[in-house]
Amino acid sequence: MNAAKALPKLTIILPCYNEQEVLPITQKVVLKQLQAMIAAHQVADSSRILFVNDGSSDQTWQLITSYTQQDPHFTGLKFSRNFGHQNALIAGMTVAVKDSDCLITIDADLQDDVSKMPDFIQAYHAGYDVVYGVRDSRKTDTAFKRDTALLFYRLMGKLGVQMVPDSADYRLMSKRATEAFLEFKERNLFLRGIIPLVGFPSTKVYYPRHERAAGKSKYPLQKMIKFAMTGITSFSIVPMTLLMNLGFLCVLIAIGVMIYTLVQKISGNVVTGWASLMMSLWFLGGVQLIGMGILGDYIGKIFTEVKRRPRFIIEEDLYTPHEHQKPDKKEFVDHAAQIDNDNEEDA
Repeated sequence: MNAAKALPKLTIILPCYNEQEVLPITQKVVLKQLQAMIAAHQVADSSRILFVNDGSSDQTWQLITSYTQQDPHFTGLKFSRNFGHQNALIAGMTVAVKDSDCLITIDADLQDDVSKMPDFIQAYHAGYDVVYGVRDSRKTDTAFKRDTALLFYRLMGKLGVQMVPDSADYRLMSKRATEAFLEFKERNLFLRGIIPLVGFPSTKVYYPRHERAAGKSKYPLQKMIKFAMTGITSFSIVPMTLLMNLGFLCVLIAIGVMIYTLVQKISGNVVTGWASLMMSLWFLGGVQLIGMGILGDYIGKIFTEVKRRPRFIIEEDLYTPHEHQKPDKKEFVDHAAQIDNDNEEDA
């Protein structure tokens, strides 16, 4: 077999949401890295860079379409609205896996080290189906973000969720690993927890985390908290178990308080009890509200799952050739037969 034909076709997937400031930089850096890997005979020349426009309200899609006209390695998908970062990744994987041997997902902000991609491909050639990009440090994070991230990974470990600490959505997946991953149909997505469940051979590539090349972060504190809650409630019912145990503890405390109150009354020690009553009311009220919130989160996820709404809707697809661009074989045969008949009649 020709060596060129044996080279894997790579698709680099970049989800984009209002990234017009950083995209001109990103497309140059990623294209240069892809061309270097092609020149080094690591990947096939047919490899591509797939931008997924997640309902951006700025000029992101216009930039993407202009890049596809400038270089054939660029292509893109456009969502009809904003469906979220995780769904953008899944859309890119769903479309690209059909004709790719391996995929690399990476954010468009260039915080993940693009120069490490050859290491990912080298690991793929060594037989690994999943290659995780793992930060070698969190020096660029604030102390609050660093400490909360460490707490989150520890908590997920206690809950029994298999995760790769300090990994992000910068990873390589082979075709078979991606196809296996896409068999997971849940709508409440937490890729960092789902992908380790695929179970194929995996390894890690360590890299330094950079500052954003341009623009603002699309993950403020509110989104990070929501992302963490999705990870916890999507993979474990431990919070519900803890809530039940807390309820039992409150009942035991209430029984103890009741016994104490009866003893004090029999002894003749009359206490107004206003402070203890108010503390009990506030404590139990807080427990009930927390419990309702946790239960509501799980019920909300069930509500989302049973509706089976699409994860994403693609408005424009520059990756997959449209059917009208490929003449249907039957139509071509019928048309050829008609031409032969016309020729016979003319004869």
